[in-house]
Amino acid sequence: MSKRILHVVSNVAHFDDPSHPTGLWLSELTHAWDVFAGKRYNQMIVSPRGGRSPFEPRALKWPLLDASAKAWLNDPAKMALLDKTASPDEVDPDGVDAIYFTGGHAVMWDFPDSTGLQAITRAIWERGCIVSAVCHGYCGLLNTRLSTGRLLVDGRKLTGFSWTEEVLAGVAKAMPFNAEAEMKRRGARYEKALLPYVSNVVVDGRLVTGQNPFSAKSTAKRVVALL
Repeated sequence: MSKRILHVVSNVAHFDDPSHPTGLWLSELTHAWDVFAGKRYNQMIVSPRGGRSPFEPRALKWPLLDASAKAWLNDPAKMALLDKTASPDEVDPDGVDAIYFTGGHAVMWDFPDSTGLQAITRAIWERGCIVSAVCHGYCGLLNTRLSTGRLLVDGRKLTGFSWTEEVLAGVAKAMPFNAEAEMKRRGARYEKALLPYVSNVVVDGRLVTGQNPFSAKSTAKRVVALL
């Protein structure tokens, strides 16, 4: 039976300032999707509210818009997937082998407090399956508690978009929180590469996390290796 991957994307279209657009960092989805498609895994997409997932404009510009992302933009069937994402209550976690949280700054506004996503993640983890995230996607793990009441990330090694990278991106002052610091505050053993914006993946058992957009493909490959 084919493995089933659940991708998580954001519904948020702008920062607190409506004039500052944001959304899904497309290549973080497409790079992983391509890896999983190569294994003929079944894939579906969920978002905190269901429905449309907007794109982060900066990710659609050269040189960040690569062949993988372009192919998605030129495929009406793929584009339709991001217009009609599932809502958490439409997802049966019992059939999911791995959840993969995508990033883009948008997720900082709607991932952390989504009780629906937390319930799905908890169910997947407690079934002995894989939880993964790339870049800002790890914000989706900030407040997920297990049935014991313990935070999933407490005591676990992980990575995600660093505060240094946030500053270098020029948007640190507009962020609702410091994701790296919040992860550490929750007991996570946060790690990052020596240099910013290089691919970096951290694996702690069934928890697989990538640091930045350039880590998406490697993150997906590590998930495949565990599957």
